[in-house]
Amino acid sequence: MPSPNNTKGQSTLRNLDWFTLFIFVALVVMGWMSVCGASYDFEQGTRLLDFSSRSGMQMVWILSSFVLGAIIMCVDDRLVESLSYIIYIGFLALLFVTPMIAHDIKGSLSWIKIGSFSIQPAEFAKFATALCLAKVISTFNLDLSRWRDLIICSILVFLPMGLIIMQKETGSALVYLAFFFMFYREGMIGSILFAGAAAVFYFVVGVRYAEVPLWEIPQISMGEFLVLAGIHVFSACMMWVYTSLRKPFFQTLLFGSFAYVLAVLYARYIIPFNACWVQWIVLAVTIGYLFYLSVREQLLAYALIALFAIGSTGFFYSVNYVLNDVLQPHQQVRIRVLLGLEDDPKGAGYNVIQAKIAIGSGGLHGKGFLNGTQTKLKYVPEQDTDFIFCTVGEEQGFVGSALVLTVFLVFILRLIYLAERQPLRFGRVFGYCVLSIFLFHVFINVGMVLGLTPVIGIPLPFFSYGGSSLWGFTILLFVFLRIDAARNRMQH
Repeated sequence: MPSPNNTKGQSTLRNLDWFTLFIFVALVVMGWMSVCGASYDFEQGTRLLDFSSRSGMQMVWILSSFVLGAIIMCVDDRLVESLSYIIYIGFLALLFVTPMIAHDIKGSLSWIKIGSFSIQPAEFAKFATALCLAKVISTFNLDLSRWRDLIICSILVFLPMGLIIMQKETGSALVYLAFFFMFYREGMIGSILFAGAAAVFYFVVGVRYAEVPLWEIPQISMGEFLVLAGIHVFSACMMWVYTSLRKPFFQTLLFGSFAYVLAVLYARYIIPFNACWVQWIVLAVTIGYLFYLSVREQLLAYALIALFAIGSTGFFYSVNYVLNDVLQPHQQVRIRVLLGLEDDPKGAGYNVIQAKIAIGSGGLHGKGFLNGTQTKLKYVPEQDTDFIFCTVGEEQGFVGSALVLTVFLVFILRLIYLAERQPLRFGRVFGYCVLSIFLFHVFINVGMVLGLTPVIGIPLPFFSYGGSSLWGFTILLFVFLRIDAARNRMQH
């Protein structure tokens, strides 16, 4: 008779999602080729498997990640779940002590040196946080549509975020905001995500057009006018979505539109004045009207929309303070360069400019493997880590870049499919945590290389050079695959 361990191993292999494993291997191989291209030296002719080179060391990390994945598949998924709290607390402690023992690397205190190697605990803490969230939400059957439960889960996310910010790793800390996508799947009201998107709109438009006059009217700032109009429109749209009464929506929208247009025409052709004053009056009337409707109709939604309008206004008028007095100087410059307010080709804008040149020089089909000139001549800083995607664009061209992004898209869609088929909430929550992290990394990394998002220094999964990021992503993925492989047992 076969032993229970053999039967268990056969069941795991039989239920393992081989398609996702194949995508993982394909991404790792493409990533290694990109590291080879980014680190290859024309003059020295570096051997790709020379362990003293970046490509050789990346192969070591890749092989070790395969071994790590195999070990994870042999571990009982119930053991991992039972250790969730211990793993989370352990990594919180490690993140706390890291700045005290870490070496300063380019101003960051996030790397711990162990012998000849260095590890970054923040990369592994994402796994610990995802595991803890899945355990808490599934064990206590939390309903994230309730504020109390949402606050509890948010604290679990903000604790490691705060500790990582103490290490001066703002980019790595921002990755933890990806968990809010999982919150939305598990019941968090969509208005929170909407508020986040609105805040981005207020910040970008308010900062970008702060000094631009509206239709050549010096008294009116285009940024202030557009943001205040946006607050009014957003509030009206929320009335449509979150209430059953349609009349107040049309009244609010038409009243505001008429007043805004009339004020601008009056300021342009009759007496020059700041039309934003009219917007303030209209917004105040709208907020008062919303509170009135909340009392008359006995609907809390109207009061919440009014509070959204008040909060939006306060946020907008605090943007300049945050930008000039809270953010670090290098962060301020990066944002201004991204928004086109400054031109700093030799400073903050240098990386993005060179990355765009490298990608553009690849054309449709690219220059070929190891034939990229921009990357070989070291024009692109961090070209084998944060800016690895520019190597793909230069050597493989538009076709190769599109292929890489397509594979990532299939990978994300597959993770969604796997998460949705989990019979237990623990597996589903953990699965959505995993795919949210991967989605955030891919979107932000590729976006910053193309100049579409701020440069915050996060790796491209399975592509960027380094053992910590590759191991961290491998642990996330294979723990989820191990949970998925046990789904049939959970259904009985």
